[in-house]
Amino acid sequence: MISHPSRHCTVELQALPSRIGQVRRIVSAQLRYWHMDSLIDRASLGVTELLSNVHRHAQPDKTCTVEMELLLERLRVSVRDHDPRLPVVEDAGPLATCGRGLAMVAALSESWGALPDGESGKVVWFTLPTPNAAGLVVPDGIPRLAVAERGADQMARAT
Repeated sequence: MISHPSRHCTVELQALPSRIGQVRRIVSAQLRYWHMDSLIDRASLGVTELLSNVHRHAQPDKTCTVEMELLLERLRVSVRDHDPRLPVVEDAGPLATCGRGLAMVAALSESWGALPDGESGKVVWFTLPTPNAAGLVVPDGIPRLAVAERGADQMARAT
């Protein structure tokens, strides 16, 4: 029996359409292994968008690394490629057929970002709160609000 399963998963691949589906299945299987089934849909969608961006935009090659790390309160998913150009969130019009990927990642995640990588590339990442994060108590004794509660609380104050 494994008492402390690994909290880290890394997959190296060529960001080709045929490989993106395989990576989605790996993400799903790893999250099931970690008993984080409720994160599968959002993590799979987010990684699909990031890999699609590598396929569409990364130069000189499509080689990348997908990394998932299960932390205490969140899942962090990142994609590292060899193109130093940082992504830009586009304002896609209502009839546009592409250009919404990063906006979608921002909407489905707790946080996201892009950083230059020291090896002339970049890392684009997003985080999702883990299911048990909503009930955690932070060190100062104040209960941590879940993301949905935070949004409702901010809306209540704004009205």
